[in-house]
Parts: sequence; structure tokens; C-alpha cells
Amino acid sequence: MELDLDALNAEFGNQPEKLVQWAIGLGKPAICTTNFRPFEAVILHMVSQVKPDIPVVWMDSGYNTDATYRFADEVARKLNLNLITYLPKRSRAHREAIDGPVPGLDDPRHAAFTEEVKLEPFARALRETAPSVWFTALRATDTAVRAQMDPISINPDGLIKVAPLLHWTSKDLYQYLVAHDLPNEFDYFDPTKGEDNRECGLHLSH
Repeated sequence: MELDLDALNAEFGNQPEKLVQWAIGLGKPAICTTNFRPFEAVILHMVSQVKPDIPVVWMDSGYNTDATYRFADEVARKLNLNLITYLPKRSRAHREAIDGPVPGLDDPRHAAFTEEVKLEPFARALRETAPSVWFTALRATDTAVRAQMDPISINPDGLIKVAPLLHWTSKDLYQYLVAHDLPNEFDYFDPTKGEDNRECGLHLSH
């Protein structure tokens, strides 16, 4: 299928709900990834309203806050998500017993840590779910890399990457949560990023 990305981004780039409907309407296998960070209930609600059984893929590093785990359970129950959790091949306890705590960003071991707890589980998720369409809650304000992205893009492997909320502000997201009576949680930490404006590598690799 040939997609005119320029035309599609012009048409749907600022209409998240219509973009979701268009992407689901392609009739291709789709997944939605989540990390249950703040405002994640927006993308999960928006996508599951159109396709209730869409596989929702969570790479749980084992290092989430207690609040994030409670939030994940609450959102999954409220939206009846088809949640599939991918874990690293070693538990957090096993990894820390052998390698110690999370390496700092300037530690040469940090890349291997990110590969183990996030990138390998995601590669495994892609192999097992075999999607043609990938919904993600990326936002242009997250990082300099994401600011250069389009709401619809095609990865080198042919995967259609859809970021409906790319151009939304925190205010837009908050208003959507209120309008749909959705929960939120701000006690979140991603050990593979370390800093809010730093890429973890997943969206550089895919």
C-alpha cells in the first residue's frame, strides 16, 4: 500500500480522533504501546474506543513507581484493555544482584541496561504481535527528536507509526481527561531516560 504521507499528515495531523479512525480503518494488524506515564489514559481511551480489542503493549522495566503500577491497573480495568505486558528476561532483583543498581547516564553500561529492560522486550513484542500499525503517545514537546516527527510516518521496516497526540499540549490532554472522566498520575520515572527531555532509544531504533 502506497501512502501519501504529506497529504495524510496535512489532513489528519491536527485531528487525533479522525487519525485514529483512519489508521484503524486500514484494516491492518495494529498495536498501541504505553508506558503509563502522565496523560497515557488519553491515547489508550482514544484508540480503544475505536478498536476495543487492540493489543496494548507495555514494556514493564520493573523499575516503575508504586503509583505507576496502581495507575496501570486502574486504567486497564476502567478501559477493559487488552493489555500485554512484556518483561525483561531477568527480573529486577536478578539484574541488581549481578550488576548492581541502575547505571548513570554517563556510565558505559547504561546502553546495555536500556537494551535489556526496554529495547529487547519491545523487539520481542513486535515479533510476537506482528503489527503493521503502531499507535504511540509521542508528543513533539517531549524531545528535540520528536519535534521533527510527523503524526504519520513509516519506519524502515514498513511499520506505519501513528502518533495522534503529537501536536497536543498538556492542556489539550488534561481537557480530554476531564471530558472523559479518565484517571491520571504524575509519579512516574523511566530509568532508561533519566531525564525528561532525553530519548530512551526506542523511538530512535524504531
